Amino acid sequence: ELQLRDQLVQQLSQELFRLVKGNTGFLPTPEIAERNQAQTLALREQLQGVEQQVTFYQEQLAERDAEIYQLRQSVQELSDRTRMLEQVIQELPQIYRQKFAERLAPVKEKVAQLQRENRQLRAELQSVTYRLAVKNRRTGGHLDLPSFQRLGGGGQISLPSFRHV
Repeated sequence: ELQLRDQLVQQLSQELFRLVKGNTGFLPTPEIAERNQAQTLALREQLQGVEQQVTFYQEQLAERDAEIYQLRQSVQELSDRTRMLEQVIQELPQIYRQKFAERLAPVKEKVAQLQRENRQLRAELQSVTYRLAVKNRRTGGHLDLPSFQRLGGGGQISLPSFRHV
């Protein structure tokens, strides 16, 4: 279409050049002039259609360029976010270790405190046990046990019976 248009424009240009140059030997007949005028009109209409198409395609290209720009921006943002997330994922084990250590520190301190108290209590228990043993040896190995009164009635204890009622 464009080649045809270019050829027609070329032909018209040549004919106009000859007319303007003053070639009086070539005077087109009214029939040829009318035909040339009709061709010129058709070419102008065709040119206008082509210009509209060019404008349409330029608008399409501009829209595509804007869309491509937006997509590139999105790709860049997503790439940046992916890099950030990868970095966070790489740092997570260290963060978890640090948080676990922070939470474990009070527990370890409490365990150490309980172990110290346990050692102290064992030492005190050993000391008391030793003192009791020494005291018992001094008293002749006799333990001072409580005494119970004997029940009257010949020393027999009556126990309740569980007969069927």
